[in-house]
Amino acid sequence: MADLPERSRVVIVGGGVIGTSVAYHLARLGWTDVLLLEQGHLSGGTTWHAAGLVGPLRASESGTRLVQYSAELYASLEEETGLATGYRNTGGVIVARTEDRMTQLRRTAANATAYDMDCELVSPERAQELWPAMRVDDLLGAIWLPGDGKVNPTDLTQALAKGARQRGARILEQVRVTGFELVEGPRRPRVTGVRTDHGVVEAEVVVNCAGQWAKALGDLAGVTVPLHSAEHFYVVTEAVEGCHPDLPIMRDPDGWTYFKEEVGGLVVGGFEPEAKPWRSPSDLPYPFEFQLLEEDWEHFSVLMDEAVRRVPALAETGVRKFYNGPESFTPDNQFLLGETPEVAGLFVGAGFNSVGIASAGGAGRALAEWIVEGEPTSDLTAVDVRRFAPFHADETWLRSRVVEVLGLHYAVPWPNRELQSGRPQRTSPLHEVLASSGAVFGTRMGWERPLVFGPASLDYAWGKPDWLAASAVEQRATRTAVAVFDQTSFSKYVVDGPDALAGLQWVCAADVDVPVGCCVYTPFLNARGTYEADLTVTRTGEASFLLVSSSATTVRDLDWLRRQVPEGLDVRVRDVTDDHAVLGVMGPASRDLLGTLTDADLSEDDFPFATSREVMVAGASVRATRMTYVGELGWELMVPVAEAVGVHAALRAGGAVDAGYYAIESLRLEKGYRAFGRELTPDLTPVEAGLVFATALKGDKDFLGRTALAAHRAALAEGGARRRVVSFVVPDPEPMLWGGELVLLDGSPVGQVTSASWGETVGGSIGLALLRHDGPVTSDWLGSGSWRVDVGGDQFPLTVSLQAPMR
Repeated sequence: MADLPERSRVVIVGGGVIGTSVAYHLARLGWTDVLLLEQGHLSGGTTWHAAGLVGPLRASESGTRLVQYSAELYASLEEETGLATGYRNTGGVIVARTEDRMTQLRRTAANATAYDMDCELVSPERAQELWPAMRVDDLLGAIWLPGDGKVNPTDLTQALAKGARQRGARILEQVRVTGFELVEGPRRPRVTGVRTDHGVVEAEVVVNCAGQWAKALGDLAGVTVPLHSAEHFYVVTEAVEGCHPDLPIMRDPDGWTYFKEEVGGLVVGGFEPEAKPWRSPSDLPYPFEFQLLEEDWEHFSVLMDEAVRRVPALAETGVRKFYNGPESFTPDNQFLLGETPEVAGLFVGAGFNSVGIASAGGAGRALAEWIVEGEPTSDLTAVDVRRFAPFHADETWLRSRVVEVLGLHYAVPWPNRELQSGRPQRTSPLHEVLASSGAVFGTRMGWERPLVFGPASLDYAWGKPDWLAASAVEQRATRTAVAVFDQTSFSKYVVDGPDALAGLQWVCAADVDVPVGCCVYTPFLNARGTYEADLTVTRTGEASFLLVSSSATTVRDLDWLRRQVPEGLDVRVRDVTDDHAVLGVMGPASRDLLGTLTDADLSEDDFPFATSREVMVAGASVRATRMTYVGELGWELMVPVAEAVGVHAALRAGGAVDAGYYAIESLRLEKGYRAFGRELTPDLTPVEAGLVFATALKGDKDFLGRTALAAHRAALAEGGARRRVVSFVVPDPEPMLWGGELVLLDGSPVGQVTSASWGETVGGSIGLALLRHDGPVTSDWLGSGSWRVDVGGDQFPLTVSLQAPMR
């Protein structure tokens, strides 16, 4: 080992494919003072035994672009570095045994069209021509993905490492990081270096790319890195007739298996329905380098039996090698990327759920850009480490969750899938009351939330589910009478202090300098003028404010506030989410009902929209805010936890119908209300979302993102390509839309559905879509041509509009 330097601008911990990719991309961006430390030898942890599949087409456009870049990089690295990566663009075949799987593949093909990627639906016979060794008599069809490929993980890691070195980065092997150097900052600690078994290295930035060791390493700094290892299996067979180096990758998800050629034989692996967790993150062995776990043929048999069914020749083919290598998985099957909210300057790139090789190029570039620019340069919401809270790091909980998560890798990806393991984590004070009333619960940020009332359980289907009729009843009650929604999981923050107004005026794009008791709908924007949050701000005093945001974004929102409030301002930010239940009382009869439970004047003149006051309701002191996400007269009541059951009982006794989040989804889409993470993303501005009115752009108030937003709006005025969120209705009442469907104009793809549901009031599927056009997206353009939507391979007429179906 070369001498350990005393200082480096960036220290990367972990020399697998992710760590070397981050080093390579930092160096490409001009940050050459980079030191990568590996406790063993490069690729010796999880990387070396990866299968090496590279499939660019993903469920989202951002995920697809990330892996597309990986494939392009892997194809070009040999010319740049002189080291082969083993990358071959072989193409890939995914086969279907069931009609549900065929519907998924048709939706996948439509996604590919939306992302301008090659994908072809093929017959079983054509699939066999592409992959001669497989049996096809039990198949309904397949898709052909010409862009799929494979790579040698160890060679790829070495090529990335050499590329990083060529640009000035240093890589030291057999140096184990044992801790971190931290200093207290004005808002949170900051990392200043790492401790190793060879000494201390000072650093401005530390990147935790330690693979399955990343959680234990994160624990040393007090940061949340929720992942857990599971045993992951594949075998390499003797030669199989018809196998050659350019044989496509083949996936048989109904049999939980995948296949790729290797030295004339096959790599046969998969994702068994019930996984086998390995040791807890705090109990991983050291050293553990280029090692495998014991063979477990009994556990692997469920995969091998299905492999023989698909490739009968395997029944007579020997096995060269059995691989059982542990890999780390996260609670939601998405990897972890970004700066940790607990410690400034400490970043994470880990938990890649068996897609680390495919993701490494794009993820390494994205994380390097985040480090250099100080914030993400694209939409990384789905993989942002801030989507998890500290309670997600409980190792007992993680162990139970990883069994389910790995097993869902090849399951049909139902659009409303709810994970079942490790529940409940967080419950509303109304949980038992609602459960006894027939609530079926889903989860968000650990909260158990009522989705619908009445069905025994959720059913999963591409068409209309059994629970839809019950949700329709709740929708009708909200539109015609009054319903009560348990919205306790809303994130709630108090921002106060002498400079609270000044801080929020900068962070909020809308003007929040309003009278006490007024509520403002506002986004948080980043420097690019795109969305970081979507929330309401209520002024509760001259120097105090209440912020209410979505359930899933608590950690992200709090981190954003603490980062973006200008230094030197005296501002305090507190999370009060757990202190209050929230009851949404919504519907045309809501004023009459609440009028029987309070002496407060709820009239239009005295309590107009966007007003918030402390009032007594059913004997409890609550904050009543005239705000709605369903588009009806209504109030959100913030109730002390101890009094929530009593207030809820009074509302029900007065005639309110319990309703759930499925109804909220339908109702908000009928009104065209946007949602963060779907219509409102870090890739989209308020101009494109149709929400400029929710900013102070027309005034003279400065705010974070104003310059970029104004420039974007001015550029659009000059012409060029446009994107726009629009509302739509499917006139035909038969199809059920879920989101992600392809939108076509005169047969040409022009966009994708971002959110969709059944609208009972409208009498059909409704939703929002993001459209692309080479000119202005106007009502005239939307009224031209023939609009259709692809629903699992069938196309239906579509009515699109800048206005919501219901106003």
